[in-house]
Amino acid sequence: MSNTAASTPFPIIFALVFVSVMLLCVAGYLMWRSRRGAAAMRLQRRLDLVARTSEGQRSLLKQRQLSDVSAIARLLSELALATRLERLIGQSGLSWTVSSLLLTSAAVGSLGLAYVILTGQPAIFGVVMAGLLASLPWLYVIWKRSKRLRRLERQLPDALDLITRAIRAGHSLPLGIQLLSEEMPDPIAGEFRLVHEQVSFGVSLQQALTSLCERVPLTDMRYFVVSVLIQRQSGGNLTEVLGNLSKLIRERLKLLARIRVLASEGKMSAWTLALLPFVLGGLMYLANPEFMRPLWTDPIGISIIQTLLTMMVAGIIVLMRLVKIRV
Repeated sequence: MSNTAASTPFPIIFALVFVSVMLLCVAGYLMWRSRRGAAAMRLQRRLDLVARTSEGQRSLLKQRQLSDVSAIARLLSELALATRLERLIGQSGLSWTVSSLLLTSAAVGSLGLAYVILTGQPAIFGVVMAGLLASLPWLYVIWKRSKRLRRLERQLPDALDLITRAIRAGHSLPLGIQLLSEEMPDPIAGEFRLVHEQVSFGVSLQQALTSLCERVPLTDMRYFVVSVLIQRQSGGNLTEVLGNLSKLIRERLKLLARIRVLASEGKMSAWTLALLPFVLGGLMYLANPEFMRPLWTDPIGISIIQTLLTMMVAGIIVLMRLVKIRV
């Protein structure tokens, strides 16, 4: 072990490992408790007894909460960032809480920092490693959110067609939404099921649809909500409006798919140019650490890294704007 690791006090290393393990245990317990805890299971059993039917046996527990621990929930409720994180997790479709996400991120980052200290790596490398590992849970949530929103966007034209057919058959719009929630697969069925339940419990249709736009931040969903609200105020043929909107969304998705195919080469070039310096730098460090060490130990090397990173960030932003085409 190097001199840096040898000079590091053992209690600091032990404390980092202990804190990391404890945070992981607490995060795992909170995730388990939110799904399989005694209170959740007891309430679910009571709901099952009331339902008396296999089709109605679904959890009515509040899915989005800041934490399963009341003290942490009160602390997070005072932070504006916690509300944004709660909305982000809800849009991803995960059953996590804000506290479990924060604890998991802190635990993973602490483990990375402890590993760097044990191996005697430079301090800047430890900070970078801890930051990258701590961002993994956040990246996973963002990836799940993007995947879920893309699936909702693909399901929306079929959902509009189903509502249109229901209205043409003589049903009302709330009943058409109920049919959609029963016939369509998730995740769009779950979103419209929540709209139907809110309307059934006395919430106005305008408020329920506005909440739907907040949960599903898609432009096409906003078009649907605006069309319905305008029709309810000024009148008109809702079936024709929804039919035209469904056709417009389908054509836009076809054009977007064609553009993605044509822009795939540019995206691959952008990813290659953005990741190649980091990959080569990592391979050179593994092959000859002493050759790369002056980059973060010598003042000239640090200035070079700062300049190169600034230029790379600017280049990555330009490449992202070139290959990102909005339709």
